[in-house]
Amino acid sequence: MKVAFVGKGGSGKTTLSSLFVRHLAGRGLPVVAIDADINQHLGVALGLDEDRAAKIPALGDRLHEIKEHLRGDNPRISSASAMVKTTPPGAGSRLLRFRGDDPFHDAGQEMGPDGVMGGAGITLLATGPFKDDDLGVACYHSKTGAVELYLNHLVDLPGEYVVVDMTAGADTFASGLFTRFDLMFLVAEPTRKGVGVYRQYTEYARDYDVAIRVVGNKVQTDDDIAYLREYVGDDLLTWVGQSAAVRALEQGRGGVALEDGNAAALDRMRAEVDACVKDWDEFQRQAVEFHVKNARSWASRAVGEDLEDQVDPGFRFPAAYRV
Repeated sequence: MKVAFVGKGGSGKTTLSSLFVRHLAGRGLPVVAIDADINQHLGVALGLDEDRAAKIPALGDRLHEIKEHLRGDNPRISSASAMVKTTPPGAGSRLLRFRGDDPFHDAGQEMGPDGVMGGAGITLLATGPFKDDDLGVACYHSKTGAVELYLNHLVDLPGEYVVVDMTAGADTFASGLFTRFDLMFLVAEPTRKGVGVYRQYTEYARDYDVAIRVVGNKVQTDDDIAYLREYVGDDLLTWVGQSAAVRALEQGRGGVALEDGNAAALDRMRAEVDACVKDWDEFQRQAVEFHVKNARSWASRAVGEDLEDQVDPGFRFPAAYRV
C-alpha cells in the first residue's frame, strides 16, 4: 500500500509519518519510508543523527540513472532524457519490486524501528534537499519527480507499505503525484487554518477518487475533537494528543512508551490502510491521463518529442498484482 502524509507546514506531518513508520516496523511489517519534503527531516525523526541523515543518497541527484533503469527495453521511450516524471510504464519497462535490487532501493538507508542503522524493517529513501545551485532556477518538483516515477513503476503487494512524507501545502497537487497513493492522511490541527487545508485538499481531489482521511494532531480537549468533527465530518479518522514519548524522541531520547490513546490512533490508521482495495487498472489509467496532460502542457515542447507516443495503450500490470 502506498500512503502519503500531507498537511500545512507545522501541522506535524513529519512527526506523525515517522510514528506510523515506527509503528509498522515495530510490528515486523516491512516499510519503505520516503522523505519527499523540501525540509528533509524524516530521517532525524526516525532516529538518525543529522550527519547520517544528510548522507543518504538523494534520489533527485540520480534521475538519469533511475530513468535509464526504468525505461528498460521499452521501444516507446527513445532515451532516459525523454522520460519525464509522469512517464508511465509500458511493455519493456522495468517494474519495481518492493525493497528490490534497483537504483531506488540501493540508495536507501536500512534501519530498525529504534533508529539503529543497518537494522531491519525500514528502508529510508530521500529526495534530497534544495541546494544553492537550485535557487532561482528550479522548483522542488525536480526532486519529487523521482518519487512519482518510483510510485508509477512500483508493484507492491498486501502487507508491503510505502509511506511518503510529502512537502507541505497544496503543492502535492501540482502534478499527478497525488493520485499515486492508496490513501492520503491529512494531518490537521484543530484550528481554522488546519481545517482550511482540508477543504482545499478535498476540492482538488474530488474528481480523482483519492481517498483522504484526516488525522487530528495536537489535540488537547474534547472541544478540539468536536471542532474537527464539525468541519471534516466522517473524514476524521482519529487523532493524536500531546505526547511525552514524542517529545522525548524529538529531544533524541528513547525509552518513553507511547501513550495508549496515541498508540490506538496508529492502530486505527494501519487498519484503514489495510482496508484499502487497490485497482491497478485505474492506477494506470490515471497515470496515462496526467502524462498526456503534462505532455500537451509543457513536456513535449521541453523534450522536443511528442511524449504522448510514450503511452502504451495495451499495457496492464501483471495479473498477479491486480488483486
